[in-house]
Amino acid sequence: MSTPEKVLQRVQHPLEPLSAEEILKAVSILKEKKNLTDSARFEQVGLYEPAKEVVLNFKEGDPISREAFIIVLDSKDSQTYEAVISVTDGEVVSWKHIPGVQPSFLLEEYSELEETVKKHPDFHAALKKRGIESPDLVMVDPWSVGYFGIPEDEGRRLARALCFVRQFPGDNAYAYPLTGLLPVVDLSTMEIVRIEDHGVKPIAPTNALYKPEQNENIQVRTDLKPIEITQPEGPSFEVNGHNIKWQKWDIRIGYTAREGLVLHTVSYEDKGKKRPVLYRAALSEMVVPYGDTNPAHDWQCAFDAGEYGIGQLANSLELGCDCLGHIQYFDATMATGNGGIHKIPNAICLHEEDYGIAWKHTDWRTNDVEVRRSRRLVISFFTTVANYDYGFFWYFYTDGRIEHEAKLTGILNVGAIDEGVKPKYGSEVAPQINAPIHQHFFNYRIDTQIDGQKNSVQELNTVASKPDSNNPNLNGFYAETTTFKTELEAQRTMNLATARGWKIINPNSKNLVDEPVGYDLVPGHNCVPYLHDESSVIKRAGFIKNHLHVTKFDRDQMYASGKYPNQNKGGDTLEHWVKANRSIENEDIVVWYNMGVHHIVRPEDWPVMPTAYIGFELKPHGFFDRNPALDLPRPTKGTSCCNK
Repeated sequence: MSTPEKVLQRVQHPLEPLSAEEILKAVSILKEKKNLTDSARFEQVGLYEPAKEVVLNFKEGDPISREAFIIVLDSKDSQTYEAVISVTDGEVVSWKHIPGVQPSFLLEEYSELEETVKKHPDFHAALKKRGIESPDLVMVDPWSVGYFGIPEDEGRRLARALCFVRQFPGDNAYAYPLTGLLPVVDLSTMEIVRIEDHGVKPIAPTNALYKPEQNENIQVRTDLKPIEITQPEGPSFEVNGHNIKWQKWDIRIGYTAREGLVLHTVSYEDKGKKRPVLYRAALSEMVVPYGDTNPAHDWQCAFDAGEYGIGQLANSLELGCDCLGHIQYFDATMATGNGGIHKIPNAICLHEEDYGIAWKHTDWRTNDVEVRRSRRLVISFFTTVANYDYGFFWYFYTDGRIEHEAKLTGILNVGAIDEGVKPKYGSEVAPQINAPIHQHFFNYRIDTQIDGQKNSVQELNTVASKPDSNNPNLNGFYAETTTFKTELEAQRTMNLATARGWKIINPNSKNLVDEPVGYDLVPGHNCVPYLHDESSVIKRAGFIKNHLHVTKFDRDQMYASGKYPNQNKGGDTLEHWVKANRSIENEDIVVWYNMGVHHIVRPEDWPVMPTAYIGFELKPHGFFDRNPALDLPRPTKGTSCCNK
């Protein structure tokens, strides 16, 4: 084990993620100082991010104090503890018991649960009722149990499992759901609490094989010619640790087991000055409620970040498959439940790509043509949460725009139905396979820093002018602007009728026309939830009812669903924080944005779903005095269409 001094020699910035050596050191310090036994499981070991003033005042060469934040689960009694460890000083800074909460799933619990279920005689008996003599080909997926006030579940760390059966090794088991068979497992003791059985459903009659080697009906296309992406002079970006410089952007990235990719201290150089745009931005939570009222499905709602940890479930990306072009990869380093190292090679992909026309104008009188091509920097990762696969992509453009895009693919959550049944709350995507109607809500925590820490948020609603002497041709319409003053005012939904939009401004920084500099939050595709206010999901995730929230910065309010959504009945979430109704005008604020996919499932989504896309933009609005992409070079010789 290296000494802390040697560890710190490799750290160049306070926000650099913890190295494997630092994680092991932090775990070792906590084990020694608190006499932890083998029953201690480490749900999270990550960087305890320094206070903003430390980060913003840091200068290269300054000493750096490294701290780790650790969540410990004691498996002997399902109790949870939080610790802050000084890796620099070798001390426990804080240690406290957090009663009545359950951390997210540990990686080891997935395989341990499946092994436990498949060994149990009551499970064997349930399989035999379905004509399955051996559990060898059975697949068991852990799901969070949510919270439904079941007395015998109180105080226990639980998971409910969905079961499927393969027809042969290597088969796609999701084609054959054992709907209604739901083992409930105590994850701390790895004991079966009960086996819920809602009745035998028939095994679906058709496979869902999607590999051409397995399915003779898939004839691979042979008429696609290669597309080669080359950068003979290398990429335009520079990487130093986790700091990325590209064009006029300066971006620092991080990674956590819960959120995955995190953006830090994003700035854009303008007129020789480095102008801040974001302090921190990341996915805060994903809420996936299902609409099927059948007891085999009516409990299903996943909090994919807070219950499962999308960061710890990330894929190792491969060149030519996940990413094209000149790629820079970053590994992700986290802790295992036992305090070891869980490393995901190539978890983050960095590359740049052409993005069509940046701007163009043709003078039709002289045929003088000026055109510039756009380019964007792409920072992304992909994660697999049981059946679904999600990609998260941040794009940075040469004109100062930032875009986020989530990509949804993978395999649907399905159930078996009787022959001839047409489901009310879902779609029959294959014979006797029902895919329940459902939604995916993505919540983003965007800690803005538009030209400085003091920001405000404005809402713009377009209205038609009234008929009067100032509007003789009845064509007038204009945007009305309201500045939110408090948190409760800033609980807002989209409104197509008024072309509603939101603008994040710095009232202390003015542009060329003496207006506050700003960035628009531009929504893309979206939806609203269809859950009753008294439903368990809304009690735990009421923040999905609004598309926008704005809060005063609080470093302890990092996740819209609260720190511990697993088995939580609700109460400590974004929906409740805003009731403090703090001032958000010209303050250090956080913008929270919800976007949702409403999925009425199609047969074309089976057996693997074509990628669906949803996203939003942060678009400069008065941040620059003119088009910041005017200085892009003309297209290169040989492809240029510009009049020289």
